[in-house]
Amino acid sequence: MSELNLAVNLAGLKLRNPTMLAAGVLGLSAPLLKRVYESGAGAVVTKSIGPSSRGGHSNPTVVSLEYGFLNAMGLPNPGVDYFSTEVRKLKEDNIPVVASIFAETLEGHAEVAACLVKAGADAVEINCSCPNVKDIGLLGQDPNAVEEVTRAVKDAVHVPVLAKLTPNVANVAEIARAAERGGADGITAINTLKAIAVDVETQRPILSNITGGLSGPALKSVALRCVWEIFENVSIPIVGCGGISCWCDAVEFFLCGASAVQIGTAIMSHGLTIFNSINEGIGDYMTRRGLRSVQGIVGKAHGK
Repeated sequence: MSELNLAVNLAGLKLRNPTMLAAGVLGLSAPLLKRVYESGAGAVVTKSIGPSSRGGHSNPTVVSLEYGFLNAMGLPNPGVDYFSTEVRKLKEDNIPVVASIFAETLEGHAEVAACLVKAGADAVEINCSCPNVKDIGLLGQDPNAVEEVTRAVKDAVHVPVLAKLTPNVANVAEIARAAERGGADGITAINTLKAIAVDVETQRPILSNITGGLSGPALKSVALRCVWEIFENVSIPIVGCGGISCWCDAVEFFLCGASAVQIGTAIMSHGLTIFNSINEGIGDYMTRRGLRSVQGIVGKAHGK
């Protein structure tokens, strides 16, 4: 059999392996993102970057739960002008960078994307789906808005564009089809699930924002269902995200239709060694099954 190959070509974004850092985790400085890549990730995804600096919500913004994390950070970020310098530093070391972006207008999305691509970003991921920032969360629930913002970004850049979708909708496949119509090169599924945590002593919600986004193991089955439904309805590649903490989780996402996966919350409990651990497990699985590439797994559970 030919030598095992974990490399993935994701709509033109070439990855040495199918694991990526998820947006929002360790994504605000070049040194931290470089550590993630050196720890085995195939690419790094930045924290969501907007047109200008943003402070986010007041504390408390994170709750640790027995089945994951609940956060309502509110998209804090230093703004595109500042962060462009961090992208340039990463590209000095030839690290594949996916720039996560958000804005309040179509023009804002296009401008932020163009600025980060000019700085060297290899792909753009549109955050259509933050559940704890009202305008961004509502964007991801409207197929027409998702189509329009995807088209605006796609028209502004020459690199692959991914649309990151929310599970907080009745029909995630409809939103995915809208992104595809807008020219998206791929879909990231999914962002966090809108949820709440309550303190029985204070008798009040714990988060200052009241609701937040649920991530971690509790999200996995929802994310798998979304990937499954999206795979059945679009022809562009999917990046699976949500509750992945071991190689078996990653393979489940491949079988449901994902071509790559993003790791986020699991870093909190497993550390950065999780990337190499997952890649080694995927490699062992492929060897046992006689598979030569990750693509040989993608969508197999659909029986097509």
